Amino acid sequence: MYARYLHNELILYFQVNFSEPLSMLQRLTEDYEYAHILDAAAELSDPAEQLAFVAAFTVSSYSTTSNRTGKPFNPLLGETYECDRTDDLGWRAISEQVSHHPPMVAQHCEGKRWKCFQEFTMASKFRGKYLQVVPLGSAHLTFDNGNHYSWRKVTTTVHNIIVGKLWVDQHGEMDITCPTNGHKCHLSYIPYSYFNREAQRKVKGFVSNDKGEVRWIVNGTWDSKIEIAPVINVEGSTENPIYKTGPFRVVWQRVMPPPDSEKFYNFTVLACQLNEKEDGVAPTDSRNRPDQRLMEEGLWDEANTAKIQLEEKQRAVRKQREAEAEEAALRGRPLDSYSSTWFKKGKEPVTGNVLHIFQNEYWTCKEKGDWSRCPNIF
Repeated sequence: MYARYLHNELILYFQVNFSEPLSMLQRLTEDYEYAHILDAAAELSDPAEQLAFVAAFTVSSYSTTSNRTGKPFNPLLGETYECDRTDDLGWRAISEQVSHHPPMVAQHCEGKRWKCFQEFTMASKFRGKYLQVVPLGSAHLTFDNGNHYSWRKVTTTVHNIIVGKLWVDQHGEMDITCPTNGHKCHLSYIPYSYFNREAQRKVKGFVSNDKGEVRWIVNGTWDSKIEIAPVINVEGSTENPIYKTGPFRVVWQRVMPPPDSEKFYNFTVLACQLNEKEDGVAPTDSRNRPDQRLMEEGLWDEANTAKIQLEEKQRAVRKQREAEAEEAALRGRPLDSYSSTWFKKGKEPVTGNVLHIFQNEYWTCKEKGDWSRCPNIF
């Protein structure tokens, strides 16, 4: 009895006290904090140079993780989040939790001359002292000129899970490919090591053309900045080439959070703005979550209670859906499984990947104020 009580108390503690008052949908929207890099990339005519800019953008999405250890809220099935920053930042994004088992987010963002979409799901591995998160979904980026890039995110490891101060590392290999022109970028995220003489959080890589010739060098750290330089000459052997480059230039530089950010979860300015109340958003929007809002207001006990109630409601709906499907099957009328609201599963035409694709209906429904298709999840 005591063990069960202790277990329940720990579950409550992990639910809110290790969280930050943002959902995973909002956290993924932070990927576009440095979307101006994509605006600049859209103006480039050299596909290799454009890919070097895209590489810098993919690295920039990790910058806030260097001092952000709070766990975002797990979205409920059908939960959405919109972020329309067209007027000031030039882009708008919509995200939806399209699957509960496994947890999966579909996201679509559009700028002036580019569109970016991704399906984010992951596998987690608890190793005692640390937790590894391995992303399984893919991200895609298209420009008006027809170039299409795709990649998978690298592994995130959270250290000192049991004892000590939590800290985060990003590591692994990332390939950004462009099937429309054959160019490729390979990036290596070097894992943290006490014996590494290089700068920690190091990222290095190169861009090659459709013939495999290296055209640009990418170098920097995932928590600070990325520099790129064109290759002007190659010396040495085929097995050990030495690349002579032109001058490096910074294409991404991290904007540090406000000096007192430690008081509010080490949020950047953009992160602080993501949960601001806004009229006219879908009723399923993360900003309407009562538990998350209560936590933001410092009402911890009420937030925990609201979170349990939301999860119990979600389980009840899932059981009812399963019962209806079972009854329909017995009558010989198979019932369709859960269908997401704004994204539909289909084949991406360029890469052939099967993923949830935005149906371009959300913003139209918002203009009409028609949210009749939204499920009641809160």
